[in-house]
Amino acid sequence: MKVLLLNGPNLNMLGAREPEIYGRDTLIDIIGRVEKRGVELGIEVAAFQSNHEGALIDFLQKEAPEASGLILNFGSLTHTSIGLRDAVVATGLPAYEVHISNIFAREGFRHRSMISAVCRGIVSGFGWRGYLYALDALAAGLQEGK
Repeated sequence: MKVLLLNGPNLNMLGAREPEIYGRDTLIDIIGRVEKRGVELGIEVAAFQSNHEGALIDFLQKEAPEASGLILNFGSLTHTSIGLRDAVVATGLPAYEVHISNIFAREGFRHRSMISAVCRGIVSGFGWRGYLYALDALAAGLQEGK
């Protein structure tokens, strides 16, 4: 089983960017934890980050045929990108949306997601652990045939 872990704009700056909101862990730290949990679950994790919408779409189109599911933190593109939404739908794969901060306790423009409606679940506000919760939920669903 292979899961694609996609991270969008500015998530490469985790650890330095607004640590009071996003914590001090880097994206590399988080990916390492997700990969470790993946090994425990028998799942290969293929991680990708880009600050560019088209690169995220290209990665999805290229890698989705060999994948079983998606974990998505598209950052600010979550709130604006119909193109990413359509790319997620086109994969036909189960997807979970992740946000490190609680987007519903922040600015109003963050309350709307273009991605949520095409995901099986949303994990928001649990810090880096949200990625692990999403992986666990995805793995459970795949084992149950959902």
